[in-house]
Amino acid sequence: MLFAKKITFIYLCICLFCLIIIFKEIAGGYTQPIKDEKGDIIQESITSLEKVMLGDMEQWILIRGKDIKNPILLWLHGGPGAAQMPISYYFNSSLEETFTVVHWDQRGAGKSNPGDFDEETMRIEQFICDAHQLTKYLQTRFGKEKIYLLGHSWGAKLGILLAEEYPEDYYAYIAVSQPVDTKMSNEVAYGWLKEQAEDKKNKKDIVLLNELELSQLEDHKNYVVFAGLVDRYGGGMDIGMGKLATIALRAPEYRLSDYIRWIRGASRGSGPMWEQYIDTNPIERVTALSLPIYFFSGRKDYNTPFELVGQYYIKLNAPVGKQLVVFEESAHAPFMAEPEKFYQEMLRVKEETYPY
Repeated sequence: MLFAKKITFIYLCICLFCLIIIFKEIAGGYTQPIKDEKGDIIQESITSLEKVMLGDMEQWILIRGKDIKNPILLWLHGGPGAAQMPISYYFNSSLEETFTVVHWDQRGAGKSNPGDFDEETMRIEQFICDAHQLTKYLQTRFGKEKIYLLGHSWGAKLGILLAEEYPEDYYAYIAVSQPVDTKMSNEVAYGWLKEQAEDKKNKKDIVLLNELELSQLEDHKNYVVFAGLVDRYGGGMDIGMGKLATIALRAPEYRLSDYIRWIRGASRGSGPMWEQYIDTNPIERVTALSLPIYFFSGRKDYNTPFELVGQYYIKLNAPVGKQLVVFEESAHAPFMAEPEKFYQEMLRVKEETYPY
């Protein structure tokens, strides 16, 4: 009898799980309206999940804001492939109070990662072209002369190149966990990792690091293993993948099939463009910017090490203005680890740069 009850319980759990999956696939693919305290939709608000043609393919954007008159904030996610759309509501929905926030699933990421996606199109020049087209689309659609640009990690590598080439399009550029130089970052992180492993007397990781020489990190597979170690020791993403997955699964903007696309894109990462990725280093390529730039950097970050961001901040010629904002309790994702401080700093950016 007890065995039969266990089998029945397991069967019911499986059925419930299947129903959840079916419901998610059917009901997903929309974004919820923004409502006031009474539960009424705010008339001045905008909530839109839509496809736009960028480059040679349709790509998805999410637009959300409490007041359509607010300035536009275009958020460039990391990865490549780690789309921000399904987790943004949990950590940073407060930004919708003062910005019209645009999350974009870049080519090969999330909803913009179809089964027939051509990985050969993952070139930095193509991403810049896509982002520029999206910027122009947003300027035209909302009648804005300029917008705000924010990039995180890979998105910051893309963002600083975009800001250098098209400074007239943006009020300011917010560089979150700005990549500086891949090889230099690996050197800093490698030394830190060895200290951490030795302090914790983790023999397995000490052996692995001794075998994994710095020169081997120029191979993408080795780098993925190395980045995983950085993350495990607390120098990478501030929130575990289990919690992020739980958060993402509640996002109405994604259908079940979109999560599969997200996983496929995030797993692909920078692989198809790895040589170009590691050879494109902002500290060498972007020596001056003619718009305000704000570096948001976590003190504990060893993915894009804080000390290198500081060096780049000193070196960068930014006559219109530059600031380094330190997040003391954060590693690679300060908008997750310290969302309230992140929001307050974004308000300050707007106060200092928005002319209206």
